Amino acid sequence: MDCIFCQIASGSIPADIIYQDKEVIAFRDIEPQTPVHLIIIPRRHIPSLLHLSEADLPLIGHMVAITGELAKGEGVSESGYRLVISCGEEGGQVVPHLHMHLLGGRRLADELG
Repeated sequence: MDCIFCQIASGSIPADIIYQDKEVIAFRDIEPQTPVHLIIIPRRHIPSLLHLSEADLPLIGHMVAITGELAKGEGVSESGYRLVISCGEEGGQVVPHLHMHLLGGRRLADELG
């Protein structure tokens, strides 16, 4: 199990976990890009968006749905936040385990890049 996110999900690597259930875990990024920078991952290893099947749609819906509660808990639901999923190397995906970044706590640039 070389995947760092799988190791976090199994508890073999510590993380600042702020939410977990039987399907997903949310934790603070160790190199935050914004004052609020959370990572939401499925417990099950899915390498990227390209590896999703139709059977995974409820999981992705659940991941998106919990971000509203996470944003409230972090105090950014009213001011706004960004939810990002990167796919592949050129898309900026660093860890080959499907994950979402919840970013907030300051004004984010309108342009990408």
